[in-house]
Amino acid sequence: MKALQYLILAGFFFSLVYVVRDLPPRGSVDEPLHLDESAAGSPTAGTHYIRNSYKDAHTDNIVTVVLADYRGFDTFGETVVVFAAGAACLLILRGRRDS
Repeated sequence: MKALQYLILAGFFFSLVYVVRDLPPRGSVDEPLHLDESAAGSPTAGTHYIRNSYKDAHTDNIVTVVLADYRGFDTFGETVVVFAAGAACLLILRGRRDS
């Protein structure tokens, strides 16, 4: 059983390494996201989201596009953390009721 757990863990690790290889360099000024300018002329990522949200996701609500499309992986991670915390609370409270 432990060998299966290590195999799953190794598969997850190599999946993460494979995905991270394709990510753009962090903070790269050459990314299209950083080339847009605000109304004041300064470079900003928010301007890119406002201008391209409908074109990228074909959804009218820009908040939905940002949370579900641009930050989807981050939102999924936050959801997993909240779910794990809720499950842990449930297990702790359930254990006290039985004793």
